[in-house]
Amino acid sequence: MPTKRLLFIFLIVTIILIVGTASEISWKLILFVNGFVLSASLLDLFFSPKKKQISLKRIFPDEMERGIPYYVSIEVNNMSPYPIHFRLTDGVPQTFSRSFPLHGKAINDSITHAMYETRATTRGKYEINKLYLRYSSFLGLWEKQITFESQMSVKVIPDLSETKNYLENAQAFLLYEGIKIRKQQSGIGDFAKIRNYVVGDDPRKINWRQTAKLHEVMTNEYEPEHGKYITILIDCGRMMGAELKKGNRLEKSIESALTVAAAALKKGDYVSVLAFSKEVKVFVPPAKGMAHMQTILQAIYNINVDAVESNYAAVFQYLGMIQKKRSLLLLFSDVRTFLHEESALIYLKRIRQKHLFLMIGIEDETLLKRVKDIPTNVQDTMVKSMAQQQMLNKKKEKAKWEKLGLQMIEAREEKLAVAAVSHYIDIMNRNLL
Repeated sequence: MPTKRLLFIFLIVTIILIVGTASEISWKLILFVNGFVLSASLLDLFFSPKKKQISLKRIFPDEMERGIPYYVSIEVNNMSPYPIHFRLTDGVPQTFSRSFPLHGKAINDSITHAMYETRATTRGKYEINKLYLRYSSFLGLWEKQITFESQMSVKVIPDLSETKNYLENAQAFLLYEGIKIRKQQSGIGDFAKIRNYVVGDDPRKINWRQTAKLHEVMTNEYEPEHGKYITILIDCGRMMGAELKKGNRLEKSIESALTVAAAALKKGDYVSVLAFSKEVKVFVPPAKGMAHMQTILQAIYNINVDAVESNYAAVFQYLGMIQKKRSLLLLFSDVRTFLHEESALIYLKRIRQKHLFLMIGIEDETLLKRVKDIPTNVQDTMVKSMAQQQMLNKKKEKAKWEKLGLQMIEAREEKLAVAAVSHYIDIMNRNLL
């Protein structure tokens, strides 16, 4: 393909010839000049690499976290004796951020690295198949274009920032508005062993019988209870597609569910995960150990919102058949929608006899804002009164469910993971399970 430089040369020649028509230049001379310029430009192609002398290699991560920037490197291998200036475009999906084309220079007989930054906004598994390269000839009059086949797949998994923060420093992660909450209680849990008393130990844990027997101060050591069963339920119905500041309700629920799973697995509990909408989409059987975290992640990273209403009754019925041991049922869903599911209440009453139920939802910030607004006209007053009525109805329905032992909480989207983990730890501390 001709470059801008070649077109500019032809423009100059054309202007000169047009000016020269005033002195009655013959058509033969005009054709000769144009043919000479074109032929001379074609000679430039002989001083450019052949397509076989150029190769590309993409260095791309196998997994990417949603919304996290990653750097991608592309190796441009110029095996010819001529340097090239190139423009490069990678065939990444439309859901990835794009900053193409990349410009660079590859000297002769060398490998050049071209870097670009990208981030994925939607979870899933994607195929990246092609690379597009344009490079100019020695004088820059012509460009050659090559399409390279470079097949690879990449998984876009949920954002694990909150999970990593918890695993690095659990108490710092649970810092909520300047107050440390849900700290593991001292002396609560399974008895581990008797050891010598050291300065700083709680005097209330001194084992006086062993102290009298051995004539040394001995103390009891406890470890948190472990081996409990935690079942995480993730709603994928249409209401979970409501957009938030970052992502939607399902995205935040998945990220928070993974954080709770990491906390439970680190503590030694058994964790299972069930994702559902109209029917069960994914079920991960219970297991313990941090290796199970990868099993959960690979099972749920690609679940999406379905354009159907969630069938809570069918899911609870299914859960009653497969989960025989007492467990904590942690449901991530939309509270307001769930409160109107009278059919689910029948199955929950049965499940409540054997399991402990806790539902976690995201606060409706729009509704809260309408309730707090100061009305300035009749229309604003009506909107506020309707919002207050909806809030009162929700509180009334929640109270009815909570009387049956079915606990429900709501948290801001940025605090959903913190709220879920802190309530899990609180339940463990109080030995409710």
